[in-house]
Amino acid sequence: MTGRIRLVLVRPKEDGNVGAAARVARNFGAAEIVLVRPRARLGEEARRRAMGGLALLRSARKEGDLAGAVEGCDLVVGTTDLAFGRSTAYLRRTVSPERLGELVWAAEGTIAVVFGPEDNGLSREELARCDLLVHVPARREFPTLNLSHAVAVVLYAVHRAQGPDNPETTPAPESIVLNGREKEILLERIGTLAAATGYPAHKRRGLILLFRRVLGRSTPSEAEYRMMLGLFASFGRALARRGERDGRKR
Repeated sequence: MTGRIRLVLVRPKEDGNVGAAARVARNFGAAEIVLVRPRARLGEEARRRAMGGLALLRSARKEGDLAGAVEGCDLVVGTTDLAFGRSTAYLRRTVSPERLGELVWAAEGTIAVVFGPEDNGLSREELARCDLLVHVPARREFPTLNLSHAVAVVLYAVHRAQGPDNPETTPAPESIVLNGREKEILLERIGTLAAATGYPAHKRRGLILLFRRVLGRSTPSEAEYRMMLGLFASFGRALARRGERDGRKR
C-alpha cells in the first residue's frame, strides 16, 4: 500500500491505551497519530506502554475537533462497535477489517482511521463525517473491544492485506507445499515396521488409514517428512540388528 495511515484517537480516556495504540501503530506502519481533545494525561504509563512507538507518541499532535484531525485526508475511516445490515441504516453500515484492507491496499493518499473513546465511541456527528465505517466482529453480548486492541485488529488487517511481497513486512507464513511422494514412502515404512514388530495383520489397514488421516490434517513439510522417514529407517535397522543377534544366539 502506498497510502499514508493517520491514526486518530478521539477523546481517549486512558493514557495506557494511547501508549499501547502508539506501539501497534508503529508495528503496522501508521505514519502519525492525532489526538482529538484527549482526556488522558500522557504520562509515564503511556510512555511505558508505547515502547517502540514512543517516537510516534511524542510527535502526536492535538486537535480540538475531528474536522481538524482529518484535514487533508483523502479517506476517513471510522470505527464502531455497532453494525446494522439494513439498507436504510446508512449511519451504521460497516465493513469488516479484512474488507477494509482489501479496499485500501492499493490506495494512494492519506487515510485517517478514527477511533472513539473507550466509554461511548464516536458520536453520530463524528460517524457522519466518516467516508467509511469498519466494525470488528465480536460476541453480541460484549461487542466492545478495548481501544488499543481495536486499533491493533484494524491496523493489522490493513497491513496484512498488502500481501507477503510487501518489502516492509516481516515474512508471512510460508505456503503449504504438499509432499505426496514422501507421505506414501512414510506410510509404506510404517506398514513394514508394523509387520516386523508383529502388529496384528487385520489391524494394519486401519493403522495406515489412521496415519494417512493424521498426516493429511497436519500437512508436514518436506523437512518434517525426511526426519520421520529417518526415524522409521532407524527403527528398521535396529530391528534388523536385533534379529541378527537373536539368530546368532540360536
